[in-house]
Amino acid sequence: MSDYLNPEPVPAPDTTIFWEAAKQGRLLLKQCRNCGKPHWYPRQLCPFCFSVDTDWIEASGKGEIYSFCYMRKAAAPYVLAYVTLAEGPTMMTNIVDADIGSLYTGQKVEVDFRKSVGEWSVPLFRPSGPGSL
Repeated sequence: MSDYLNPEPVPAPDTTIFWEAAKQGRLLLKQCRNCGKPHWYPRQLCPFCFSVDTDWIEASGKGEIYSFCYMRKAAAPYVLAYVTLAEGPTMMTNIVDADIGSLYTGQKVEVDFRKSVGEWSVPLFRPSGPGSL
């Protein structure tokens, strides 16, 4: 059930594959068959060469923090971040399961899917390696 303040996401027809994979704990990216570059967010048109010849690829789920901000004044504080994936694209996400004071730019992170509203899961990231929670 959807409501005004917390609507259930409705995937677009061309991103349903992404959301179905996310429910299974798999992170997918689009990759252009013409120029070979992967891109985020998932869309049919390559943002580099404008080709529509793209394919889904499975990402490793590994990356590093490019930039982040701790949103302290929110009702439930959270960390908003840009994470550069091992495959190259940078995506906006949240950092979870982290000691806020120990986060730093360049820190290694890994994907952690969390249940959203309704049936969907969203890719968030948590620190990986030594010092992670």
